[in-house]
Amino acid sequence: MSEGELSRAEVDHVARLARLALDDAEAERYRVQMASILAQFAVLNELNLAQIPPSAGVHPLSTVMESDEPRPSLPTAAVLANAPAVEDAQFKVPPVFEE
Repeated sequence: MSEGELSRAEVDHVARLARLALDDAEAERYRVQMASILAQFAVLNELNLAQIPPSAGVHPLSTVMESDEPRPSLPTAAVLANAPAVEDAQFKVPPVFEE
């Protein structure tokens, strides 16, 4: 297999990781599309990046965090308005662990 080509087994492996059930036509379409994407990334390997430090960026570093100031929260009714299930003014969710 040459660089840029993908086997059906590789496509099936990626689909299994992504929890996708693909039929034969879908798997072939994804194989062609993923091979094209990988070929575009292969073009990047041709660039001479020796003089560029690994953490180089075009924008200066700055914090994006807001100051942590107390402020009023939303009313409980507004928070629970779109909840699929509510019990005692709380979100009701199915159990996660078996008892």
